Amino acid sequence: MNLYPLKFEPIFKPKIWGGQKLKEIFNKDIPTDDAIGESWELADLPEDKSTIQNGQFAGQTLHALLEKYPLEITGNPDYQPPFPLLIKFLDTEDILSIQVHPDEKTCKKLGKGNPKTECWYTITAKPNAVIYKGLKKNVTKQQFSEAVKAGSVDKLLNKFPVQPDQCHFLPAGTPHSIGQGLLIAEIQTPSDTTYRLFDFNRIDKNGKKRQLHIEDALQSINFNQSENDLPVTTVGRLVDCPYFKIDKGHQTENCELLLSPDEMKVLLFLTGFGKIISTGETSVDFKAGDCFLLPTVYQGYIKFESDTKYLKITI
Repeated sequence: MNLYPLKFEPIFKPKIWGGQKLKEIFNKDIPTDDAIGESWELADLPEDKSTIQNGQFAGQTLHALLEKYPLEITGNPDYQPPFPLLIKFLDTEDILSIQVHPDEKTCKKLGKGNPKTECWYTITAKPNAVIYKGLKKNVTKQQFSEAVKAGSVDKLLNKFPVQPDQCHFLPAGTPHSIGQGLLIAEIQTPSDTTYRLFDFNRIDKNGKKRQLHIEDALQSINFNQSENDLPVTTVGRLVDCPYFKIDKGHQTENCELLLSPDEMKVLLFLTGFGKIISTGETSVDFKAGDCFLLPTVYQGYIKFESDTKYLKITI
């Protein structure tokens, strides 16, 4: 057994708000006749399990490999599925619905769903791009409920201008929306539970409005959240929460970085290209838009063949 940097087949998700930036920016092989909103780079959900693309384990799912080598991959002797991360790219050609994800307490109360805490790292942004994140000060549940009925809920959310290389943290319970014109890396807990509050009266390709989940959403919102719960970071350690840690890396051409066998790492490359080289001198190429899972036992180094920005995600 020789575990190596694992790369996965992207899982493309058509979305009413998606576009073609994943092809334009990262040269991903997306369907040209679909609006692709999401590319799931690393997933272990019941209906979406990442398939390994490279090396001797190609064709196997991450889930199956973790059943064989849980300790060697995760470093956790008590590992239980699912894999604790879901990594995506988002292309927002249009604005997303205003929505919220539940926390663990709310999931237990509702008797359904999985908790979801996430962050957004902005890769590209059109001029005047914005996100909506969190409630304005002193907004009550009653005020918010009335705004939902009136179709004016966006007026009660904080609206932030967005620049490339910003990281926005969104704990479970944060009402939010992503505006148009953004390419984003999303790192989150392994959940696809989303409750929509408002979809800007949008009509899908079948002439219907998408389903809303008002009651579940109102149960999920944290009305006691403060601005300190929603930090924006740009350098160094971007996120340090109970579920994952994210560090931003930037290396210039011809630099090398040692990879010690001390913890499982996910590397998400945002720019540049180069090689990940093992101690046995076997290597895998990387380029912008690639996501690799480095098992805990993996040892080697990265050779950066051009100026490269990347995110390192650990648990």
